[in-house]
Amino acid sequence: MTAPLEVSGSETTAEPEAVLQGVDKIEGRSLGQIAWLRLKRDKVAMAGAVVIILLIATSLLAPLIVKLLGHPPNDFHYDQVNADTQLPIGSYGGVSRDHLFGVEPVNGRDLFSRVIYGSQISLLIAFLATLLSVIIGTVMGIIAGYFGGWVDAGISRLMDIFLAFPILLFAIALAGVVPDNAFGLTGDGLRIGVIIFIIGFFNWPYVGRVIRGQTLSLREREFVDAARSLGARRPYLLYKEMLPNLVAPILVYSTLLIPTNILFEAALSFLGVGVRPPRATWGGMLSDATHWYQVDPWFLLPPGLAIFVTVLAFNLFGDGLRDALDPRSR
Repeated sequence: MTAPLEVSGSETTAEPEAVLQGVDKIEGRSLGQIAWLRLKRDKVAMAGAVVIILLIATSLLAPLIVKLLGHPPNDFHYDQVNADTQLPIGSYGGVSRDHLFGVEPVNGRDLFSRVIYGSQISLLIAFLATLLSVIIGTVMGIIAGYFGGWVDAGISRLMDIFLAFPILLFAIALAGVVPDNAFGLTGDGLRIGVIIFIIGFFNWPYVGRVIRGQTLSLREREFVDAARSLGARRPYLLYKEMLPNLVAPILVYSTLLIPTNILFEAALSFLGVGVRPPRATWGGMLSDATHWYQVDPWFLLPPGLAIFVTVLAFNLFGDGLRDALDPRSR
């Protein structure tokens, strides 16, 4: 057996700088960076995000795209329609190099242009209505969850009333009696504003209940107690301590609420109480196609696929975003 090697204390200690010399520094990652790395690994969610970006770009650049690849959405092309049957000339609804998605029966309006312009209405109403719902729901949910007591009880009962309200019937009744001029708006602008108000104002309880539940959990956390013990006031606790921790559920629920609003707007237009013709909307195009689906089923495909792809893309991205921000929910 060999004797243990004896070294002096001065020889066994080393300065931290000497130990770390030549070693690359490891930078920490924020929660946002970690979530982004998880999201990038989700190929399905990223595919949904790419489709959403393309849809938004298409709606913003609709006039340019239609100018290059289509025709004005309300121009009639009677030469593309059979005078006897009133159906598009050619196969697949008259699809050709000049009319990429074919034309409508009777009047021959270009389906490609109408689908492109219809995306403007659907995305505009969906985004603004979701924003209104998120703002109202976040404010009411935080107040209910933080203060509790009679405040929580009152807001919770208000949420129950709104959730039990027949929003579709109310939307049909209200949109059907809207005058042509009100609140400084006229025509399509007025009807779009009314639809945004109906969808956004009556859907906020869905967001509010989620935010209320998260707030009830956050208000008992240690960092909130620490800030309260240091003398932080309620506005500071709500705005600086709780709200940043609610960004993740707000973003996730917003991405899942947008497709619901798209379907709701399409339903109103399908029933004839949305944006009035001749403005192109996906729901209005489906409503027109129901009169011709037996003899011209192609008329249903462009607006139907547009709604299907848009809703699917938002749902896939929303699911991926939820998993990235909260991996424990998987």
